[in-house]
Formats: sequence, structure tokens, C-alpha cells
Amino acid sequence: MEEEKTTAPNGNEIKYRGIKVMPFIIGNEMFEKLGTFGISSNFLVYLTAVFNIKHVTAAIVLSVYQGTTFFTPLIGAYIADTYLGRFKTLCFASIASLAGMFLVTLTAVVSKLHPPNCEAKNNELCLQPTAPQWAFLLVAMGFLVIGSGGIRPCTMAFGADQFDPKNEASKRTINSFINWYYFVLSSCLLVSMTVIVYVQSNLSWSIGLALPSCLMFVACILFFLGSRIYVKVKPEGSPVTSVIQVLVAATRKWKLKQPENPEVSLFNHIPKDSRNSRLDYTNQLRFLDKAAIITVDDLINADGSAANPWRLCRVQQVEEVKCLVRVLPIWASTSVYHIPTTSLHTYAVFQALQSDRSLGKFQVPAASYIAFCWLSMSIWIPIYDRLIVPSLRKMTGQEGGITILQRIGIGNLLSAIMMLVSAIIEQRRRNTALTFPTLGTTKGGGAISAMSALWLIPQLSISGLADAFSIVGQVEFYYKQFPENMKSMGMSAYLLGFTVASYASGFMVSIVHQTTEGAATGNWLPEDLNKGRLDYFYYIIAAIGVVNLFYFVLCSRWYRYKLTSSSIENAP
Repeated sequence: MEEEKTTAPNGNEIKYRGIKVMPFIIGNEMFEKLGTFGISSNFLVYLTAVFNIKHVTAAIVLSVYQGTTFFTPLIGAYIADTYLGRFKTLCFASIASLAGMFLVTLTAVVSKLHPPNCEAKNNELCLQPTAPQWAFLLVAMGFLVIGSGGIRPCTMAFGADQFDPKNEASKRTINSFINWYYFVLSSCLLVSMTVIVYVQSNLSWSIGLALPSCLMFVACILFFLGSRIYVKVKPEGSPVTSVIQVLVAATRKWKLKQPENPEVSLFNHIPKDSRNSRLDYTNQLRFLDKAAIITVDDLINADGSAANPWRLCRVQQVEEVKCLVRVLPIWASTSVYHIPTTSLHTYAVFQALQSDRSLGKFQVPAASYIAFCWLSMSIWIPIYDRLIVPSLRKMTGQEGGITILQRIGIGNLLSAIMMLVSAIIEQRRRNTALTFPTLGTTKGGGAISAMSALWLIPQLSISGLADAFSIVGQVEFYYKQFPENMKSMGMSAYLLGFTVASYASGFMVSIVHQTTEGAATGNWLPEDLNKGRLDYFYYIIAAIGVVNLFYFVLCSRWYRYKLTSSSIENAP
């Protein structure tokens, strides 16, 4: 793609270099993900093996940590869109993330920063981390949370900023950029969960954690090298203020009658410096239209703007709020979608720990099996983008082959199937461990099943396939359906779904553990999975997934895509 030029509302010329700057942005993203996931992908094993924390406690701590890393992007997005802009936010967040990785590495390198090594069969006999050790680890995790808060909502939107939004070729390139962004992401995760996890589990935790820190340092260098050629969109003030103005104005005028011809009679002023696409009027959520009804008390300035924006709002503002309100039911469903994945990624590691992980003389690290999720995703995305989408495009006329919501819906269906398969496989693993001679015991005293851990591949592969449909579809959905001045907040809304799922997963683990502890069937989620019923837990999550699928279908039928004068995408 050739370098494109356009003129900003303030008269300055903007040079969109598109693909030319992708090596800096994608390179930064690649090494950043290798670093962050190189630490977090094996963090569950690190907590239990090095810090001597019980499995249930470690699962809850990890769920809270992951949930927080997906919540802070909401704050980071607000700061980026309102004050700093995406470039400066990414700069500060990258440095914070690097500091967090360095501190986590110190917890492994410095012996006084973690409990003594324990060889006991029952980790209740092991020394637990002291308050100072916990404090240091939490500070390190805090820096990682801050880094995630700035990097996650801004990287995708910042990459899309490098393409001219008014150029049709650029728009098509953005669609492929999103697909290939996740291809790079899944490939990096694949490396993290194999090479880096192997170094951590089999060679040295100190080296295994230092390696991601070095990769993050390379990511920072790459990102700063391209700083002179990036398109840096300046923040335009808080987009939240505009949303609140519409809600306040509509509430003040709630007694007014709906106008008969809203497209003509409503206040339709468009500021010259607005960079949002002009939205077409929609007849959904019409109670919000009252914010744009002009009354005798509403004064108009000489430039055509409202004298009091808390009483009179533009139709454009109203339609932007409608976009946000329409997204909420879909967001609720996509949040529930992440619960199965979050739960599976946690307990699949424990399943692997109590399965036969040997390949000849080689012992595969338990956390490395999660790599099959990302391997499945890495294989599927280029096939889908280059082979399937062009064929579907000819049949349906849709730019993406199928609509975004149809893509997300397929992912929801696969997610429910994934949990059913997971339950069946866990039942087989447990029965094998109880019926046949075992291969030894884990650190917690649980018998290792003779079933090969390779049986976990089907459920993990389906998980990756589901994410290739749903997660990539969600990113595209939030990017396209939020107004231009809220792109970072759109990404943070997507990430906020992970927060809900992570907290919900941790809450469910805690409730199920406490509720079933004295039940006739025994504790479903004990330290030793062979004494529990993890398959029952999986069946419950599968049922939640089925209910969520039906809810999503209903929401999709009601939803109407954002309409602009230049592009209209029909609902499924």
C-alpha cells in the first residue's frame, strides 16, 4: 500500500503509512506478548511450586489477577482517549510492564523473596509465603496490571490509526490487520507456552522469568524506534461527557412527545472539527431522541452549536449513545463466553499434572498443553482469512464473508461443545486413575493417571477454534461499532468482558469448592482431582454456555449495526 495523505480538520496534513509502520507495531506487540505471556502462562504452576500455595487458592489468585488486568484497560482507555492519546499511553504502559516483569523475576532469583523449596507430598506441610514476600509479589503484579491497562486497549486501536479511515482499500486492510494481529498473538503465545514454559519448569525459574523480561525490553526498543513516523491521534476530551449529556438532556425532556419526522426536526448540527463518521438516524431507542428536540428554552450559538449542551444535544451525539446502548446486551453475552475458556485454561493445567505427560523420555510441562489452543488458532486464522473469507464473500456479499455477529455466534456454539468434550475427557482421566496402576503422585499427593495428557488436545483445540471465531469477531465488532473517538474504550469494553469472566470463574470455583466440601459426592474441586468431580463442574459451565448461546441469538436478531452514510452492514 502506498503512503496516503489526507488533511485533518485543523488543516494539518496527515501521512498514513499503513503497512510501512506495522513492523514496529506488530514487532512491539510480538515481543510484548512473548514477555507478558511468558510470565503469566506458567504463573499458576509458579504459585504452587515456588510459593507453595494450594491449588484452589492459586486458581482464585490467578483469576483475580487476570480479571484485574482486563479491568484496568477501561481506565487506560479513558486516559488515552481523554488526556494522553494512545501513543503516550503505550509508552508509559510499556515501561510499567517492563518494571513488573523485572520485579517478578527477582522473586525467583532472590531466595528471601519466596518460601524455601518444599519436597513434601502435601503442601500443607510446606512453609507459606510471608507477608513481605506476598507484598513484593503483589507490587510486581501491580506493575503488570498497570502495563496491561495501557497496552491492551491501545495497541489494536493505535495500529488501526495508521490507516486512512476514509480510504476503502485501507478499510479492507484493517480487517486483515485484525486477523493477522491475532495470528501473531496466538503464535507468540504458542512459543511462550512451549519454549519459555519448558525453561521455567525444567531448567530454571530464574532464567525462565528473566527471558520474558529481556523480550519486553526489546519490545520497548522496537516501539520507540518508530515514534517519528506514527500517526498520533490527539485526544479530544472525554467522550464520556458527551454520553452523559445525552442522558441528562433526554431525562430533562422525558415528558415531550416524540417528533413525527425526527430526521428533519431534530437538532442536527455537525461541528467542523469532529472526526467521527456521520451516523444515520435509527428508530431504535427513540426515547433518547428527546435530547435533540429543540424547545423555546434552547438557545443556539452563532456557529450553530447549542448554548447549553446539557439541555440540547446533536442527533450525532444521540446516535453515538444508541451505539453504546445497543452494544450492552451483546457485551453481556460475550462476557459469559469467556467463562468456559478461563475455567478450562486453569483446570486443564491441573488435569495435565495428573496425567501421563511423557513423550518417550521427555516430560512435557503441564502449562505447555494450553499451547494447543493457540496452535489451533494460529492454523485456522490464515486459512479463514485467505481461503474461506473470499469464497464466502462471493456467496454472501459481506466484506468479512459472514457478519461479525454470525462469527461470534459460531464461537459461542463451539465453546459449549468444548466444555462437553472437556467433561467427557476428565471423566475418562479420573476413571483411569482410579482403575489402573498409576504413574506416581504429584506434589500434592494426587495419583497421576495412566491416561496420556494428549487426550486433552481435543478440548484445547476446540477452545482455540472457538476463540478464532468469537474473540477475533469481538475485537472487530467493538472496533467498528464504537464511535471513532471511543476506539480505545471499545477495546477496553471487550477486555472488560474478560474481567467479568475471570472474577466469575474465581467466584464459581470458590462457591463450588465450599458448597460440595461436605456433600455426599465429595468435594468437586479438591487438591487431588481424582477425589473430586471436575467433570460435573465442566457440565455446569457447558449448560451456562448453551443458555448464553440462545441469549446471544436473541440479542443478535435485535441488534442493528452502526450505520454511516458511507457504509451499511445488514444485521444477520
